[in-house]
Amino acid sequence: MNEELVRVYPSVYKRYCLALDLKNDPELIKEYLQYHSPEHIWKEISEGIKKSGIAIMDIYHCDNRLFMICEMPVEVDFEQAWQKMGTYERQTEWGALMSKFQQALPGRKLEWVEMKRVYQIPE
Repeated sequence: MNEELVRVYPSVYKRYCLALDLKNDPELIKEYLQYHSPEHIWKEISEGIKKSGIAIMDIYHCDNRLFMICEMPVEVDFEQAWQKMGTYERQTEWGALMSKFQQALPGRKLEWVEMKRVYQIPE
């Protein structure tokens, strides 16, 4: 198991979890992961995400399934932030490049699909 540290926020944040698939091709998956490595990610992409109001964006993968976690202050509207993010420098170019690697979840359009929580440990 990989161990990760978690963030502690100064105020209440909301979280959105999304899924998308990669094409089931080991070479394409390797290239996708390379683009997302710290040394290869385009700085404009990370800057645009933050500028849109999304404070945290983590993407995980298992085989060809991607899982994205977006977190932001409660006053940020996720849909507006997502749309705004797409207007910033190089975002359209990045999206077009990433579409080379991605495929829709079964029965869905080619887009990140919001996941619904099914369980949470009771307080």
